[in-house]
Formats: sequence, structure tokens, C-alpha cells
Amino acid sequence: MFFVDILLGFACAMSFIPITTGYCAYSYGRSFWLWFALGWLLPIVSFFILFGLIYHKHRDQGERLLEEAKAILAAAEEAEERRARLAPRPD
Repeated sequence: MFFVDILLGFACAMSFIPITTGYCAYSYGRSFWLWFALGWLLPIVSFFILFGLIYHKHRDQGERLLEEAKAILAAAEEAEERRARLAPRPD
């Protein structure tokens, strides 16, 4: 029974990197399950590969401008919705 406890504890400790890698990938629009599996197969390597991909995306000026434009558009659409709800309706 002690061996099973040790094995379960080891599996939980080793799942920290795959879960972290999958979460980071998901938060940047990538597949959680793909990066989770890569995190299990190549624990440290997959984390650094994902870090490199994210860093490359942040360095790209076009990507930054696109993200900024999406945020501005979402804010404008939200403001327009709010204005339409609060505006009196002509009868």
C-alpha cells in the first residue's frame, strides 16, 4: 500500500508541469490537450518551446496591433450595446 501512495504522490507532482504548460497554451489560444500531452512526454522541453512561441508572438508588431484592435473593437461594441439598451425608444 505504501508503494501505491508513493506512486500516486509522484504522479501528482509530475503533473504540475503538464498542467501549467496546458494552461499557458490555452490562455494564448492553443490546444490545452496537445500541450498537456507534450508536457507529459517532454516535461521541461515542452514548457520552453511554448515559452518561445509565446515570446515570438509578443515580439511580432503585427500581432500586438491586431490584439489591440480586437480589444478596441470589443470595447466599442460593448459601448454601443449599452447605449442601445439605455436609449429611449421612439414610439
